[in-house]
Amino acid sequence: MAERKIYELLVNEEDARACKDIPDSACTKVPKNFVLLLLSQLLLSLGDLLTSPKTVLTWLMSVVGAPAAMVAWLVPIRESGSMLPQLLIGAWVRRYAIRKTFWIAGSIVQGSCVLGMALAVSAWQGAAAGLAIIGLLVLFSLGRGLCSVAMKDVKGKTVPKGQRGQLTGIAGTASGVLTLLVSLWLLRQEPDNLTVYVVLLTAAALLWFSAAALFSQVQEQPGQTDGGSNALQQAWQNLSLLKTDSHFRQFLCCRALLLGSALVSPFLVLLAQQQHGNGQTLAWFLICTSLASALSAVFWGKLADNSSRRVMIIAAAMALVGCSVLAALQLFFDQLALYVYLLVFLLLSVGHAGVRVGRKTYLLDMASGNKRTDYVSVSNSIIGVLLLVVGGVSSAIAWWSLPAVLWFFAASCLAGLWYAVTLPEA
Repeated sequence: MAERKIYELLVNEEDARACKDIPDSACTKVPKNFVLLLLSQLLLSLGDLLTSPKTVLTWLMSVVGAPAAMVAWLVPIRESGSMLPQLLIGAWVRRYAIRKTFWIAGSIVQGSCVLGMALAVSAWQGAAAGLAIIGLLVLFSLGRGLCSVAMKDVKGKTVPKGQRGQLTGIAGTASGVLTLLVSLWLLRQEPDNLTVYVVLLTAAALLWFSAAALFSQVQEQPGQTDGGSNALQQAWQNLSLLKTDSHFRQFLCCRALLLGSALVSPFLVLLAQQQHGNGQTLAWFLICTSLASALSAVFWGKLADNSSRRVMIIAAAMALVGCSVLAALQLFFDQLALYVYLLVFLLLSVGHAGVRVGRKTYLLDMASGNKRTDYVSVSNSIIGVLLLVVGGVSSAIAWWSLPAVLWFFAASCLAGLWYAVTLPEA
Protein backbone atom coordinates (compact mmCIF):
# COMPACT_ATOMS: atom_id res chain seq x y z
CA MET A 1 0.00 0.00 0.00
CA ALA A 2 1.11 3.57 -0.70
CA GLU A 3 0.61 4.58 2.95
CA ARG A 4 2.96 1.86 4.18
CA LYS A 5 5.67 2.83 1.69
CA ILE A 6 5.44 6.49 2.71
CA TYR A 7 5.41 5.51 6.38
CA GLU A 8 8.50 3.29 6.08
CA LEU A 9 10.27 6.00 4.09
CA LEU A 10 9.64 8.66 6.73
CA VAL A 11 9.97 6.66 9.95
CA ASN A 12 13.15 5.02 11.22
CA GLU A 13 13.10 1.29 10.33
CA GLU A 14 13.47 0.19 13.95
CA ASP A 15 10.73 2.58 15.08
CA ALA A 16 8.45 1.45 12.24
CA ARG A 17 8.45 -2.09 13.67
CA ALA A 18 7.60 -0.86 17.17
CA CYS A 19 4.08 -0.48 18.50
CA LYS A 20 4.53 1.17 21.89
CA ASP A 21 1.83 2.62 24.11
CA ILE A 22 -1.14 2.04 21.78
CA PRO A 23 -3.74 -0.78 21.70
CA ASP A 24 -2.64 -3.97 19.91
CA SER A 25 -5.70 -3.77 17.67
CA ALA A 26 -4.44 -0.41 16.34
CA CYS A 27 -0.97 -1.63 15.31
CA THR A 28 -1.92 -2.77 11.81
CA LYS A 29 -3.52 0.62 11.11
CA VAL A 30 -0.47 2.67 12.14
CA PRO A 31 0.95 3.33 8.62
CA LYS A 32 -2.32 4.67 7.20
CA ASN A 33 -3.12 6.68 10.33
CA PHE A 34 0.41 8.10 10.46
CA VAL A 35 0.19 9.38 6.88
CA LEU A 36 -3.33 10.79 7.36
CA LEU A 37 -2.35 12.57 10.58
CA LEU A 38 0.82 13.86 8.93
CA LEU A 39 -1.04 15.33 5.95
CA SER A 40 -3.75 16.81 8.18
CA GLN A 41 -1.20 18.40 10.50
CA LEU A 42 0.79 19.68 7.52
CA LEU A 43 -2.27 21.43 6.09
CA LEU A 44 -3.12 22.96 9.47
CA SER A 45 0.45 24.12 10.07
CA LEU A 46 0.52 25.75 6.65
CA GLY A 47 -2.85 27.39 7.29
CA ASP A 48 -1.61 28.72 10.63
CA LEU A 49 1.46 30.26 9.02
CA LEU A 50 -0.59 31.85 6.23
CA THR A 51 -2.90 33.48 8.81
CA SER A 52 -0.28 34.38 11.42
CA PRO A 53 -1.50 37.22 13.67
CA LYS A 54 2.08 38.52 13.93
CA THR A 55 2.39 39.03 10.17
CA VAL A 56 -0.47 38.43 7.76
CA LEU A 57 -3.39 39.50 9.98
CA THR A 58 -1.46 42.50 11.31
CA TRP A 59 -0.68 43.67 7.78
CA LEU A 60 -4.28 43.03 6.74
CA MET A 61 -5.64 45.17 9.59
CA SER A 62 -3.40 48.00 8.41
CA VAL A 63 -4.45 47.60 4.78
CA VAL A 64 -8.17 47.84 5.60
CA GLY A 65 -7.55 50.84 7.87
CA ALA A 66 -8.54 49.25 11.19
CA PRO A 67 -7.55 51.20 14.33
CA ALA A 68 -4.11 50.33 15.69
CA ALA A 69 -5.60 49.46 19.08
CA MET A 70 -7.36 46.49 17.49
CA VAL A 71 -4.08 45.07 16.21
CA ALA A 72 -2.83 44.67 19.80
CA TRP A 73 -5.57 42.08 20.46
CA LEU A 74 -4.73 39.69 17.62
CA VAL A 75 -2.04 37.56 19.29
CA PRO A 76 -3.68 37.34 22.77
CA ILE A 77 -7.02 36.32 21.25
CA ARG A 78 -5.44 33.78 18.90
CA GLU A 79 -3.41 32.09 21.65
CA SER A 80 -5.39 32.57 24.86
CA GLY A 81 -8.76 32.17 23.16
CA SER A 82 -7.82 28.66 22.06
CA MET A 83 -6.42 27.67 25.47
CA LEU A 84 -8.72 29.13 28.12
CA PRO A 85 -11.84 27.03 27.29
CA GLN A 86 -9.88 23.76 27.12
CA LEU A 87 -10.49 22.88 30.76
CA LEU A 88 -14.19 22.55 29.94
CA ILE A 89 -13.62 21.25 26.40
CA GLY A 90 -11.36 18.46 27.66
CA ALA A 91 -13.95 17.25 30.17
CA TRP A 92 -16.62 17.33 27.46
CA VAL A 93 -14.51 15.51 24.85
CA ARG A 94 -13.66 12.67 27.23
CA ARG A 95 -17.35 11.69 27.35
CA TYR A 96 -17.02 10.26 23.85
CA ALA A 97 -15.13 7.11 22.90
CA ILE A 98 -14.31 8.38 19.38
CA ARG A 99 -12.74 11.85 19.43
CA LYS A 100 -11.63 12.51 15.87
CA THR A 101 -15.06 14.04 15.23
CA PHE A 102 -14.15 16.95 17.48
CA TRP A 103 -10.96 17.61 15.51
CA ILE A 104 -12.93 17.56 12.25
CA ALA A 105 -15.47 20.02 13.67
CA GLY A 106 -12.71 22.30 14.97
CA SER A 107 -10.99 22.31 11.58
CA ILE A 108 -14.24 23.21 9.79
CA VAL A 109 -14.85 26.03 12.28
CA GLN A 110 -11.37 27.44 11.67
CA GLY A 111 -11.72 27.24 7.89
CA SER A 112 -15.15 28.88 7.98
CA CYS A 113 -13.88 31.75 10.15
CA VAL A 114 -10.91 32.42 7.87
CA LEU A 115 -13.20 32.38 4.83
CA GLY A 116 -15.45 34.80 6.71
CA MET A 117 -12.47 37.13 7.19
CA ALA A 118 -11.81 37.12 3.46
CA LEU A 119 -15.43 38.05 2.78
CA ALA A 120 -15.46 40.71 5.51
CA VAL A 121 -12.41 42.62 4.26
CA SER A 122 -13.80 42.44 0.72
CA ALA A 123 -16.98 44.18 1.87
CA TRP A 124 -15.91 46.49 4.71
CA GLN A 125 -13.15 48.89 5.66
CA GLY A 126 -11.89 50.55 8.83
CA ALA A 127 -13.23 49.63 12.26
CA ALA A 128 -16.03 47.49 10.81
CA ALA A 129 -13.54 45.22 9.05
CA GLY A 130 -11.32 45.16 12.16
CA LEU A 131 -14.21 44.17 14.43
CA ALA A 132 -15.25 41.45 12.00
CA ILE A 133 -11.71 40.02 11.98
CA ILE A 134 -11.50 40.07 15.79
CA GLY A 135 -14.95 38.54 16.23
CA LEU A 136 -14.19 35.75 13.76
CA LEU A 137 -10.79 35.25 15.41
CA VAL A 138 -12.55 34.54 18.72
CA LEU A 139 -14.60 31.78 17.07
CA PHE A 140 -11.50 30.59 15.22
CA SER A 141 -9.67 30.22 18.53
CA LEU A 142 -12.44 28.06 19.97
CA GLY A 143 -12.14 25.72 16.99
CA ARG A 144 -8.37 25.71 17.42
CA GLY A 145 -8.76 24.72 21.06
CA LEU A 146 -11.07 21.88 20.12
CA CYS A 147 -8.50 20.59 17.63
CA SER A 148 -5.71 20.85 20.19
CA VAL A 149 -7.44 18.66 22.77
CA ALA A 150 -8.69 16.11 20.24
CA MET A 151 -5.45 15.85 18.23
CA LYS A 152 -3.26 14.90 21.18
CA ASP A 153 -5.71 12.21 22.25
CA VAL A 154 -6.21 10.78 18.75
CA LYS A 155 -2.47 10.85 18.08
CA GLY A 156 -1.82 9.12 21.40
CA LYS A 157 -4.19 6.30 20.40
CA THR A 158 -3.05 5.87 16.79
CA VAL A 159 0.68 6.70 16.65
CA PRO A 160 3.15 4.65 18.74
CA LYS A 161 5.41 6.25 21.30
CA GLY A 162 8.72 7.06 19.64
CA GLN A 163 7.11 8.27 16.39
CA ARG A 164 4.99 11.20 17.61
CA GLY A 165 7.79 13.71 17.60
CA GLN A 166 8.81 12.70 14.08
CA LEU A 167 5.24 13.24 12.86
CA THR A 168 5.15 16.76 14.33
CA GLY A 169 8.64 17.53 13.06
CA ILE A 170 8.03 16.38 9.48
CA ALA A 171 4.79 18.37 9.27
CA GLY A 172 6.54 21.46 10.64
CA THR A 173 9.41 21.21 8.18
CA ALA A 174 7.15 20.66 5.16
CA SER A 175 4.86 23.56 6.10
CA GLY A 176 7.92 25.76 6.62
CA VAL A 177 9.20 24.98 3.12
CA LEU A 178 5.82 25.70 1.56
CA THR A 179 5.43 28.93 3.53
CA LEU A 180 8.90 30.00 2.41
CA LEU A 181 7.73 29.71 -1.19
CA VAL A 182 4.65 31.80 -0.35
CA SER A 183 6.88 34.37 1.39
CA LEU A 184 9.05 34.71 -1.70
CA TRP A 185 5.89 35.23 -3.73
CA LEU A 186 4.75 37.94 -1.28
CA LEU A 187 8.02 39.84 -1.79
CA ARG A 188 6.98 40.37 -5.41
CA GLN A 189 3.48 41.63 -4.56
CA GLU A 190 2.25 45.12 -3.75
CA PRO A 191 2.13 45.29 0.10
CA ASP A 192 -1.15 47.25 0.08
CA ASN A 193 -2.98 45.09 -2.47
CA LEU A 194 -6.07 43.78 -0.65
CA THR A 195 -6.56 41.02 -3.24
CA VAL A 196 -3.32 39.37 -2.07
CA TYR A 197 -4.69 38.93 1.44
CA VAL A 198 -8.08 37.73 0.22
CA VAL A 199 -6.32 35.06 -1.86
CA LEU A 200 -4.19 34.01 1.13
CA LEU A 201 -7.18 33.73 3.47
CA THR A 202 -9.27 31.81 0.93
CA ALA A 203 -6.40 29.40 0.28
CA ALA A 204 -5.93 28.91 4.02
CA ALA A 205 -9.65 28.16 4.46
CA LEU A 206 -9.43 25.47 1.78
CA LEU A 207 -6.47 23.96 3.65
CA TRP A 208 -8.57 23.54 6.81
CA PHE A 209 -11.49 22.02 4.90
CA SER A 210 -9.13 19.58 3.15
CA ALA A 211 -7.54 18.65 6.47
CA ALA A 212 -10.98 17.84 7.91
CA ALA A 213 -11.70 15.55 4.96
CA LEU A 214 -8.39 13.70 5.43
CA PHE A 215 -8.82 13.38 9.18
CA SER A 216 -12.23 11.78 8.73
CA GLN A 217 -10.41 8.75 7.25
CA VAL A 218 -8.33 8.11 10.40
CA GLN A 219 -9.18 4.72 11.97
CA GLU A 220 -9.41 5.50 15.67
CA GLN A 221 -9.99 2.90 18.37
CA PRO A 222 -12.66 3.73 21.00
CA GLY A 223 -11.17 5.25 24.15
CA GLN A 224 -12.15 5.50 27.78
CA THR A 225 -15.22 7.56 28.59
CA ASP A 226 -15.29 7.47 32.38
CA GLY A 227 -15.54 10.70 34.34
CA GLY A 228 -17.23 12.78 31.65
CA SER A 229 -20.75 13.04 33.03
CA ASN A 230 -20.51 16.69 34.12
CA ALA A 231 -18.03 18.85 32.24
CA LEU A 232 -17.89 21.68 34.79
CA GLN A 233 -17.54 19.34 37.76
CA GLN A 234 -14.88 17.32 35.94
CA ALA A 235 -13.01 20.49 35.05
CA TRP A 236 -12.73 21.49 38.70
CA GLN A 237 -11.64 17.98 39.59
CA ASN A 238 -8.96 18.13 36.90
CA LEU A 239 -7.54 21.27 38.48
CA SER A 240 -6.63 19.16 41.50
CA LEU A 241 -3.87 17.68 39.33
CA LEU A 242 -1.90 20.82 40.12
CA LYS A 243 -1.89 19.77 43.78
CA THR A 244 -1.69 16.00 43.58
CA ASP A 245 0.56 15.38 40.55
CA SER A 246 4.04 16.78 41.22
CA HIS A 247 5.41 15.60 37.86
CA PHE A 248 2.67 17.41 35.95
CA ARG A 249 3.06 20.51 38.14
CA GLN A 250 6.80 20.64 37.45
CA PHE A 251 6.20 20.29 33.69
CA LEU A 252 3.60 23.08 33.78
CA CYS A 253 6.01 25.42 35.58
CA CYS A 254 8.64 24.71 32.94
CA ARG A 255 6.19 25.34 30.10
CA ALA A 256 4.98 28.59 31.68
CA LEU A 257 8.49 29.97 32.13
CA LEU A 258 9.38 29.13 28.52
CA LEU A 259 6.55 31.32 27.21
CA GLY A 260 9.25 33.92 26.75
CA SER A 261 10.58 32.00 23.74
CA ALA A 262 7.39 32.98 21.89
CA LEU A 263 6.41 36.31 23.42
CA VAL A 264 9.78 38.00 22.96
CA SER A 265 9.66 37.89 19.14
CA PRO A 266 7.14 40.74 18.58
CA PHE A 267 9.32 43.09 20.65
CA LEU A 268 12.37 42.15 18.59
CA VAL A 269 10.41 42.89 15.41
CA LEU A 270 9.26 46.19 16.90
CA LEU A 271 12.87 47.20 17.63
CA ALA A 272 13.87 46.29 14.08
CA GLN A 273 10.97 48.21 12.57
CA GLN A 274 11.92 51.33 14.52
CA GLN A 275 15.33 51.27 12.83
CA HIS A 276 14.54 49.57 9.51
CA GLY A 277 10.90 50.47 8.89
CA ASN A 278 9.84 49.28 5.45
CA GLY A 279 7.50 46.69 4.00
CA GLN A 280 10.23 44.24 3.05
CA THR A 281 11.50 44.09 6.64
CA LEU A 282 8.33 42.25 7.67
CA ALA A 283 8.63 39.96 4.67
CA TRP A 284 12.17 39.00 5.71
CA PHE A 285 10.96 38.16 9.19
CA LEU A 286 8.28 35.92 7.69
CA ILE A 287 10.97 34.22 5.60
CA CYS A 288 13.05 33.67 8.76
CA THR A 289 10.04 32.05 10.45
CA SER A 290 9.61 29.72 7.48
CA LEU A 291 13.30 28.84 7.43
CA ALA A 292 13.31 28.12 11.15
CA SER A 293 10.37 25.75 10.79
CA ALA A 294 11.76 24.06 7.69
CA LEU A 295 15.31 23.61 9.01
CA SER A 296 14.62 22.62 12.60
CA ALA A 297 11.29 20.80 12.91
CA VAL A 298 12.45 17.36 11.73
CA PHE A 299 15.60 17.63 13.83
CA TRP A 300 13.60 18.54 16.92
CA GLY A 301 11.05 15.81 16.18
CA LYS A 302 13.60 13.00 15.96
CA LEU A 303 15.46 14.25 19.02
CA ALA A 304 12.18 14.52 20.95
CA ASP A 305 11.41 10.85 20.31
CA ASN A 306 14.71 10.01 22.00
CA SER A 307 14.38 12.55 24.80
CA SER A 308 11.77 15.32 24.76
CA ARG A 309 13.32 16.63 27.98
CA ARG A 310 16.65 17.15 26.21
CA VAL A 311 14.87 19.06 23.43
CA MET A 312 13.36 21.47 25.96
CA ILE A 313 16.77 21.98 27.59
CA ILE A 314 18.53 22.78 24.29
CA ALA A 315 15.67 24.95 23.02
CA ALA A 316 15.45 26.88 26.31
CA ALA A 317 19.20 27.53 26.14
CA MET A 318 18.84 28.89 22.58
CA ALA A 319 16.01 31.21 23.64
CA LEU A 320 18.09 32.38 26.62
CA VAL A 321 21.09 33.13 24.38
CA GLY A 322 18.93 34.99 21.86
CA CYS A 323 17.28 37.21 24.49
CA SER A 324 20.52 37.87 26.36
CA VAL A 325 22.65 38.67 23.29
CA LEU A 326 20.12 41.11 21.86
CA ALA A 327 19.57 42.76 25.25
CA ALA A 328 23.33 43.16 25.71
CA LEU A 329 23.75 44.64 22.21
CA GLN A 330 21.01 47.17 22.94
CA LEU A 331 23.04 48.42 25.90
CA PHE A 332 26.12 49.21 23.84
CA PHE A 333 24.77 50.18 20.40
CA ASP A 334 22.11 52.73 19.49
CA GLN A 335 21.40 51.03 16.18
CA LEU A 336 21.94 47.50 14.89
CA ALA A 337 22.10 46.23 11.32
CA LEU A 338 18.99 44.45 10.04
CA TYR A 339 20.90 41.19 9.62
CA VAL A 340 21.64 41.15 13.36
CA TYR A 341 17.94 41.29 14.17
CA LEU A 342 17.21 38.63 11.56
CA LEU A 343 19.89 36.27 12.91
CA VAL A 344 18.68 36.63 16.49
CA PHE A 345 15.08 36.23 15.32
CA LEU A 346 16.07 33.05 13.48
CA LEU A 347 17.76 31.72 16.62
CA LEU A 348 14.69 32.51 18.72
CA SER A 349 12.38 30.96 16.13
CA VAL A 350 14.40 27.73 16.05
CA GLY A 351 14.45 27.69 19.85
CA HIS A 352 10.70 28.27 20.08
CA ALA A 353 10.09 25.47 17.55
CA GLY A 354 12.10 23.19 19.83
CA VAL A 355 10.14 24.27 22.89
CA ARG A 356 6.85 23.50 21.10
CA VAL A 357 7.90 20.08 19.81
CA GLY A 358 9.58 19.16 23.09
CA ARG A 359 6.74 20.05 25.42
CA LYS A 360 4.07 18.53 23.14
CA THR A 361 5.96 15.23 22.88
CA TYR A 362 6.78 15.23 26.60
CA LEU A 363 3.12 15.69 27.51
CA LEU A 364 2.04 12.90 25.16
CA ASP A 365 4.64 10.50 26.55
CA MET A 366 4.08 11.19 30.25
CA ALA A 367 0.45 10.03 30.26
CA SER A 368 -2.05 7.78 28.50
CA GLY A 369 -5.81 7.40 28.14
CA ASN A 370 -8.05 10.02 29.75
CA LYS A 371 -5.16 11.28 31.85
CA ARG A 372 -3.56 12.59 28.67
CA THR A 373 -6.73 14.52 27.82
CA ASP A 374 -6.86 15.93 31.37
CA TYR A 375 -3.21 17.00 31.22
CA VAL A 376 -3.73 18.78 27.89
CA SER A 377 -6.91 20.60 28.91
CA VAL A 378 -5.59 21.73 32.32
CA SER A 379 -2.17 22.83 31.06
CA ASN A 380 -3.57 24.73 28.07
CA SER A 381 -6.20 26.50 30.19
CA ILE A 382 -3.63 27.55 32.79
CA ILE A 383 -1.20 28.71 30.09
CA GLY A 384 -4.03 30.67 28.45
CA VAL A 385 -4.48 32.69 31.64
CA LEU A 386 -0.74 33.16 32.08
CA LEU A 387 -0.42 34.39 28.49
CA LEU A 388 -2.71 37.30 29.31
CA VAL A 389 -0.89 38.00 32.58
CA VAL A 390 2.62 37.84 31.08
CA GLY A 391 1.43 39.82 28.07
CA GLY A 392 0.17 42.57 30.39
CA VAL A 393 3.40 42.61 32.41
CA SER A 394 5.62 42.70 29.33
CA SER A 395 3.49 45.48 27.80
CA ALA A 396 3.93 47.56 30.96
CA ILE A 397 7.69 46.99 30.90
CA ALA A 398 7.83 47.84 27.20
CA TRP A 399 6.09 51.16 27.90
CA TRP A 400 9.12 51.98 30.04
CA SER A 401 11.89 50.31 28.04
CA LEU A 402 11.96 47.82 25.16
CA PRO A 403 15.43 46.46 26.06
CA ALA A 404 14.14 45.80 29.58
CA VAL A 405 11.56 43.44 28.06
CA LEU A 406 14.41 41.40 26.59
CA TRP A 407 16.02 41.05 30.02
CA PHE A 408 12.64 40.09 31.49
CA PHE A 409 12.21 37.26 29.02
CA ALA A 410 15.86 36.25 29.35
CA ALA A 411 15.28 35.76 33.09
CA SER A 412 12.13 33.78 32.33
CA CYS A 413 14.00 31.51 29.90
CA LEU A 414 16.80 31.02 32.44
CA ALA A 415 14.30 29.83 35.03
CA GLY A 416 12.61 27.65 32.40
CA LEU A 417 15.96 26.11 31.52
CA TRP A 418 16.56 25.23 35.16
CA TYR A 419 13.14 23.57 35.40
CA ALA A 420 13.76 21.62 32.18
CA VAL A 421 17.05 20.30 33.58
CA THR A 422 15.31 19.09 36.75
CA LEU A 423 12.45 17.36 34.87
CA PRO A 424 12.53 13.54 34.86
CA GLU A 425 12.57 11.74 31.54
CA ALA A 426 9.05 11.03 30.22
